[in-house]
Amino acid sequence: MAKFKIGILETGRPPEELEKEHISYPHMVENLLSRIDAEFSTYAVLDNQFPTSADICDLWVITGSKFGAYEDHKWIKPLEEFIRNIKAANKLMFGICFGHQLIAQALGGKVKKYNKGWALGINQYQINNWPQELGDPPTEIALQAYHQDQITTLPEGAITVASSDFCKYAAVWYPDFGLTVQGHPEFSNAYASALLKARRGNGLTEQEADYGLANMVTPDNRETIAKLVETYLTKWESNHA
Repeated sequence: MAKFKIGILETGRPPEELEKEHISYPHMVENLLSRIDAEFSTYAVLDNQFPTSADICDLWVITGSKFGAYEDHKWIKPLEEFIRNIKAANKLMFGICFGHQLIAQALGGKVKKYNKGWALGINQYQINNWPQELGDPPTEIALQAYHQDQITTLPEGAITVASSDFCKYAAVWYPDFGLTVQGHPEFSNAYASALLKARRGNGLTEQEADYGLANMVTPDNRETIAKLVETYLTKWESNHA
């Protein structure tokens, strides 16, 4: 079987002072999904560099970003249109944080800044409505989180598969289309800790940064997300062969 083709849609970048060690969000996504036998391509959509067609990859991944899905940046509306093109082309998607939010928005959902503040550090989410297409459900999902925005209304047909008291729509399943997560499975503890320290007093208060760093003691299971993506990509391929 030919290698899967995975296209990464880059919508954000690490702070400049962290790029030397941690490189880029597409680099982190490739590391996360390295268990999949795939060829990766990156498109810097935040620089208005878009793929020529939705058909050229089997799976499209939207990265995290410092931007809000509801903000007026010239590349956001074209990216929403590209999301809809991917769906129409019967290709798959995996959305991370901003990507999770933008996919929902592009399909008719709503995203807002959450009035209870930030989710920082490792957050735990309970499983519900688990689809058989993703294989056996994990007991929970525990991921790095770094967000203040949240989905407030799901698009029609979307199914919540993980949630918490703080984040109602923590993971969403779009049947025959995609999986999205509000957390950051691509973030290592080292990067997430460095990001919190870099944002202390520069986007986060000292108390918020300390709270996020204190949450780092909880184990994450980000490899579970990588396995889920591999499972549904493989099952999708076998059903479309």
